[in-house]
Amino acid sequence: MRQILNFFCSSAFLKKGVSVAVLGISCSSVFALPSDRNQPISLVADRATYNEKTGVTTYTGNVMIEQGTMKLQADSIVGQLNSQRQLQTVNATGRPAKFQQQISAQKGIARGEAQKIVYNAETGIITLTGNAYLNQDGASVRGNTLRYSMNKGDIEAQGSGSNRVQLVIPPSASKSFPGARD
Repeated sequence: MRQILNFFCSSAFLKKGVSVAVLGISCSSVFALPSDRNQPISLVADRATYNEKTGVTTYTGNVMIEQGTMKLQADSIVGQLNSQRQLQTVNATGRPAKFQQQISAQKGIARGEAQKIVYNAETGIITLTGNAYLNQDGASVRGNTLRYSMNKGDIEAQGSGSNRVQLVIPPSASKSFPGARD
């Protein structure tokens, strides 16, 4: 992940503008297939802007970022660089904003969506807000807000009003239970 950030932070406008693509990369490269980090980044949007003074880069209009198995799709993605020109935060919004990635060769594709996905590079926390949903290999969590710490590996789910947190945990396929005659 840091290699990609350093690569983009070393070449003028393209590096600064595309560093927003690091949302998907930063959000998931720590848990991604190793080969994903070595894949080219493809970013497509209807419009892209970058402000050198503020360090804000914005992509709007059916934004799609891909790198290996990682895909991020949103209506709008806004990235904020700090004073050292390193990625600080990334905000993806959509109806919904969606992402997916193969975390490991042994597991299926992890998919998530929410009205807003925020990645804070300084804290390593990803926050999904507004009908947030995560799913992998039949297990899922749904809530109004999901906060995932990449550093600690924990997740916090919050409901809102009558919309409570919902978890689905599939049975273990490897565990067998004795029958009445065993």
